[in-house]
Amino acid sequence: MRVHSVVKRTKNNELISLCLEKGLTICTAESCTGGLVASSLVEVPGASGTFLGGIVSYVNRIKEELLGVSGSDIEKYTAVSAAVAEQMARGAAERFGADASVSVTGLAGPGGGTDEIPVGRVYIGTFFRGSVFVSEFTFSGDRAEIRRAAAAAALDRLLTAVSGQDL
Repeated sequence: MRVHSVVKRTKNNELISLCLEKGLTICTAESCTGGLVASSLVEVPGASGTFLGGIVSYVNRIKEELLGVSGSDIEKYTAVSAAVAEQMARGAAERFGADASVSVTGLAGPGGGTDEIPVGRVYIGTFFRGSVFVSEFTFSGDRAEIRRAAAAAALDRLLTAVSGQDL
């Protein structure tokens, strides 16, 4: 009896395969997802050929010290902002020397939301070829659902960038 293995085509598989094919290196900078994006990448066999690593910067001091995010921008815009997502993505790419990176910053709740920044608001920064594109999302659900949705969206944004599609 022959057993056939089936490789599930998921975003993380597609992303790793494409980066290996193109010779690209990638990295992550995560806050509210707490490493879910990086974890999903290393699930893929061969990820070490493209994925350099990730930084989980849950507190602002780490965003500033390890990713080069401006403290004054955190004060002005808050950590859950397009400005911080952009700087996290650029800072990660620069520190790792990666071709592409993705950053996630947001508010997973259950508390802490305001009219300006509701629970579920997430900013994803995607760095590729010197440019950073930031996308804003508002996910619904409980804390775990918001974190999973944000991680999935981050993988999608990075896959879109490295495949050469417009963000």
